[in-house]
Amino acid sequence: MRSDVVKQGVPAAPNRSLLYALGFTKEELERPLVGVVCSFNEIVPGHMNLDKIAEAVKAGVRAAGGTPVEFPAIAVCDGIAMGHVGMKYSLVTRDLIADSTEAMALAHQFDALVMIPNCDKNVPGLLMAAARVNVPTIFVSGGPMLAGTLQNGRRTCLSHMFEAVGAYYAGKLDDAGLEEYEENACPTCGSYSGMYTANSMNCLTEAIGMALPGNGTIPAVWSARLRLAKHAGMQVMELVRRNIRPRDIMTEAAFRNAETVDMALGCSTNTMLHLPAIAHECGITIDLDQSNAISSRTPNLCHLAPAGETYMEDLERTGGVHAVMKELTKKELLDTSVLTCTGRTLGEELEHAENRNPEVIRPIDNPYSPDGGIAVLKGNLAPDGCVVKRAAVAREMMVHSGPARVFDCEDDAIKAIYAGKIVAGDVVVIRYEGPKGGPGMREMLNPTSAIAGMGLDKDVALITDGRFSGATRGASIGHVSPEAASGGPIALVEEGDTISIDIPRCTITLDVPEAELAARREKWVCPAPKVTTGYLARYARLVSSADRGAVLD
Repeated sequence: MRSDVVKQGVPAAPNRSLLYALGFTKEELERPLVGVVCSFNEIVPGHMNLDKIAEAVKAGVRAAGGTPVEFPAIAVCDGIAMGHVGMKYSLVTRDLIADSTEAMALAHQFDALVMIPNCDKNVPGLLMAAARVNVPTIFVSGGPMLAGTLQNGRRTCLSHMFEAVGAYYAGKLDDAGLEEYEENACPTCGSYSGMYTANSMNCLTEAIGMALPGNGTIPAVWSARLRLAKHAGMQVMELVRRNIRPRDIMTEAAFRNAETVDMALGCSTNTMLHLPAIAHECGITIDLDQSNAISSRTPNLCHLAPAGETYMEDLERTGGVHAVMKELTKKELLDTSVLTCTGRTLGEELEHAENRNPEVIRPIDNPYSPDGGIAVLKGNLAPDGCVVKRAAVAREMMVHSGPARVFDCEDDAIKAIYAGKIVAGDVVVIRYEGPKGGPGMREMLNPTSAIAGMGLDKDVALITDGRFSGATRGASIGHVSPEAASGGPIALVEEGDTISIDIPRCTITLDVPEAELAARREKWVCPAPKVTTGYLARYARLVSSADRGAVLD
């Protein structure tokens, strides 16, 4: 066993003495040591239940003949961090999580790992670590939140809560109405109830083969989630016995499968940052052109919130991620020969999958659209690409042209939106919020929700070198690359310039002559860094562009 270096022989006697200090018995040390990486904390609603998940995992590991050893991973609540300096610390935690987990796993020579994440950067960070460490590993998340219910019977969620703030400022909602959303939008623990980033990544962990069926969809408060955790603990011991490792599962074909499921589900645009970063750790390159090719042939089968009125619990009752994948196999859109963490092929796993509600998961022959939920746009404004959640864009905004309203930070844009200075037809441009420029590439849920809450989501587009929450809807185009801080064309946009967006054609154009852009470039001076000390300053020096997944070079 890998752990024998700290358990066996005379040279390991000092190591054993410290393991005995932890209370381990000789019998326990004769078994494989399984690191249980638990992201429990008391500030993230999606993580407040993970201590219960960890106990269930450890019970499963012991039942299957292993010795579980728990250690922590951090997580930021994007919702609480939203709209202030805290959001600069969201994306950057992905690499902190990967680095610290790698350090703990290799320093203590675990034979296997069970990863227990739940939220936005926590899931990809642990997947990156799994690829680096490459010992038998399985994932089990904390599960999604149940949808809330308002007094009028309407189901609700966090995206409605953010949009309610915009409605309040527009005079469409009073104090009592705002308070009703506050008290009902997030009724249980778990990751937010729609197809936001956390649930997107938990579903894709299942799709890529690193988690058992149901991982992405079984609600946090269901006892089935605890049973899943016990089975994950048992299954990691089977992976140990067969020496099945993350890089045996996370192959190039598996990443193509994950991107295909991403398009069918209508996942968050943040997956276009995370999948390339995870693949990078596996020695695999995913580029945005490849993503567009997959999107062009993959029908969008689901419209979960914020794109529609269904939620994660509905997807679970309908058959979950495996039911979506079963639909995709009907057009041979997946490679079913790939290995999964069950030790079986994907094809074997899908044999009994069933779509139980064609209103939640559209049949492959009756999709919401013939192409995927995410589109990559390119043009002179974004030569290296930008990303939009096509499934959440109103039909009226699929093609749009309008005057640029330019802001050099998110805060100034929000003030203008709340003050009623943005009108129908405008194209809001928020720049210097990219990976380097932010630094940290803040999510823009507040401005997009303000636009939607004011009823302008069918009239106003928003473009940024920052990124969006999975809760964002509307013509919200992010990840513009190169970013403004790197001298990308978005830095050259001036107030009133016409910007043309054509989502079906995957183009985005700044309608300014090349000679004029060249003249502006000669005059452009990069602003001084916003942060010059601490982790964010170090991150800004190392981080790559968004089209490469914002990996650290």
